[in-house]
Amino acid sequence: MEQLGKVGLALGGGGAKGFAHIGVIKALEEYKIPIHQVAGTSMGSIVGVLHCAGFSANQILAFLKEEKVWNWFKIDILKGGLVNLSGVKEALFKYLKHESFEQLQLPFYVTASNLNTGKAKVVSEGEQLLEWVTASCSVPVAFSPVIMDGYTYVDGGIFLNLPAEPLMYVCDTVIGSSVIPDKKINNIKNAKDVAERVFNLSIIQNQRSSKLHCDYFIEAKKLNNYSMWDFHKFEEIVEIGYRNAIKKLEKDILPNMKGNTSIKQ
Repeated sequence: MEQLGKVGLALGGGGAKGFAHIGVIKALEEYKIPIHQVAGTSMGSIVGVLHCAGFSANQILAFLKEEKVWNWFKIDILKGGLVNLSGVKEALFKYLKHESFEQLQLPFYVTASNLNTGKAKVVSEGEQLLEWVTASCSVPVAFSPVIMDGYTYVDGGIFLNLPAEPLMYVCDTVIGSSVIPDKKINNIKNAKDVAERVFNLSIIQNQRSSKLHCDYFIEAKKLNNYSMWDFHKFEEIVEIGYRNAIKKLEKDILPNMKGNTSIKQ
């Protein structure tokens, strides 16, 4: 039995369902499992950058409540969608007070999708931290893309939704947290459901290979009962992420840690 060593946490995208990552971080904190590096996509990038800036799970939850993050992601399809996510950047800057990867307390990797090259872009340095986080959250059609250095970027989930790859060579243990379960769903009622399912299926496909790079994989299957637009249900979603992570920790992760028990400190 060995300790986990340097732990990397990969946080996948999934809209409102990404709030579950807060619950995962809370569970790791309670069991005193340190996180050394984080990679995030879409909502996973928002939760991830806040944690790398030194905020605890409870502090991140308080931030989301105070800033009413769910209001930033409301779109009006009848008015064409394409909402600008500048509010995300402004609120994050209020708490981080900088836009530099290097000023974060923990190394952080964020993913975005380059529409020009058709490839994933992983960024971990420079002075455009919040610009990249915004790009990572820009769901195609719903939100305006982000233009940087002549390239057009949208949601990182298109090509790399569970960013385990950036962590696998720099961490001893990679824990992946997915909020888009790879399982059949039964209720597809309208055009909105069809669009979301199509988007999620593309994500599920690229997650299957990323999952292989995780030493431990946390997937909250109950989240299939929620939409990526259920931002008003954030507290329920956080709790699902927390309870699911506790089960995974006690079943698979803690038994592999020398000197650890399933009793929270």
